[in-house]
Amino acid sequence: MHEYTSTTEVWGLTCPGLPEEVSRARRWTRDILSGSLWAEDAELVVSELSANAILHTASGQEAGSFHLALAVSAQVIALSVTDDGGAGTAPKVERQDQDAEHGRGLGMVSVIAHRVVVHESDGGHTITAELYTDRPAVGHPW
Repeated sequence: MHEYTSTTEVWGLTCPGLPEEVSRARRWTRDILSGSLWAEDAELVVSELSANAILHTASGQEAGSFHLALAVSAQVIALSVTDDGGAGTAPKVERQDQDAEHGRGLGMVSVIAHRVVVHESDGGHTITAELYTDRPAVGHPW
């Protein structure tokens, strides 16, 4: 293989920061990963990350938006959501009590994904969840 040749496929989508765009993000992910054993897990991850962007950052304010990136290779499906920032604190992956009403989304994502990384920049945060396709699907623990 040539050093500049990649078998990774990458898609991107920018959505207005409106609650109904979370369902659009899920549908977009489901359509791209149609037939994959990982489609349902990826759809749930994108749903949680998109909802968090709208609820907890400037992405959910007037004229806000969030950006999705989906990269697929033979070894990994990487799902990234970039928000508009303005939250004051960086997102944290925490395990909350099962009865907690808030703060469980990233914890749930970390259970489903094999790896979760938070990148902070001047313009916001990017949360990337990786699903390793050479390992068994996690499935939903609930």
